Amino acid sequence: MFDNFWGNAPVTHALGRMVEQDRIPQTLLFAGPEGAGKATMARRFAAHLLGDPAKIEQDDLSLPHNLEIVASRERWPADKRNQDPLLFSTHPDFVTFAPDGPLRQISIEQMRLLKERAPFKPLRGRRRVFLVDHLDRAGDQAANSLLKTLEEPPEHLILIVTAENAYDLLPTIRSRAVPFWFAPLSNEEMQEFAAARGLDHPEWRIALAAGSPGLAVSLDLDAYEKRRAAMLALLAVAAGQAPFDLWIPYSEMIGRSKNEKLDVYLKVLYDLLRDLLMLSEGTDKIRNQDARGKLEPLAKNISFAWIRAAVQKVDELVDLIRRNIQKTIALDDLILELRKESFRPQTC
Repeated sequence: MFDNFWGNAPVTHALGRMVEQDRIPQTLLFAGPEGAGKATMARRFAAHLLGDPAKIEQDDLSLPHNLEIVASRERWPADKRNQDPLLFSTHPDFVTFAPDGPLRQISIEQMRLLKERAPFKPLRGRRRVFLVDHLDRAGDQAANSLLKTLEEPPEHLILIVTAENAYDLLPTIRSRAVPFWFAPLSNEEMQEFAAARGLDHPEWRIALAAGSPGLAVSLDLDAYEKRRAAMLALLAVAAGQAPFDLWIPYSEMIGRSKNEKLDVYLKVLYDLLRDLLMLSEGTDKIRNQDARGKLEPLAKNISFAWIRAAVQKVDELVDLIRRNIQKTIALDDLILELRKESFRPQTC
């Protein structure tokens, strides 16, 4: 039923049965890792309900013209964004609310606009479909505003929300939605997907994407390699295996880059910490196989306690991103904190 959708057969089967039987829940929750196909499935599902799939697919947020819209709005002042909440609606009965602004959040103004538009009757057919992509990026006020719509949705409205972790959502939202878990694709499925799409460097993309076809397609490998070089230097210095001077050129490069946010570096750092843990535990299942020569010496000289402390401190930085912290200051501080950890006596 859902053409060109890869993996997650149990989800596609269940949704297909709902369409065939015309028994559609009014709120659906699609949860799973980034790039697993949650928003893609929301569009394909809506196309079966509303028709005109070509128009609905124009609201794919990964398309260049939509990426340009989202990027341009990052430079807008907050009051201008609040006056013109972000939405995409090429098809009159399909509306996508996407994360907005420099911190990529779902705003209360967007959810208020959703509430205002929810009662509007469909222009065609008997249903409207609203997609709130990355609802887990909504603040408490925005989430509570959406909850009011969920409590008494109009009969014609189907609401689809996505989240990487369903448990980041309010329990009251989860309780009102029918959940679907989008699992990472198997290696075989990813290989089939990469071959069908004709992706360059397929093995590297598959390893880094970790089962997420959307990530495999969207990865900028050149940019990833530069970020990885910086994060490898950070780890070597933070583990006390290289002088701080090694980090300075990378810190200056990151500081000069105005368009790159801290989170893109932290995602790379998470991957490298995962690989260090795998190597320290004696397994070869690492994502950055081509960087093994730099990772193995690091893995031999750090402890599990150090890796755990590093992950905890990166988690803290992720929580601070919404406060718009300065990239280089945050990373410099991370190095200093982990250097203390590397020289701390280990206890049994």
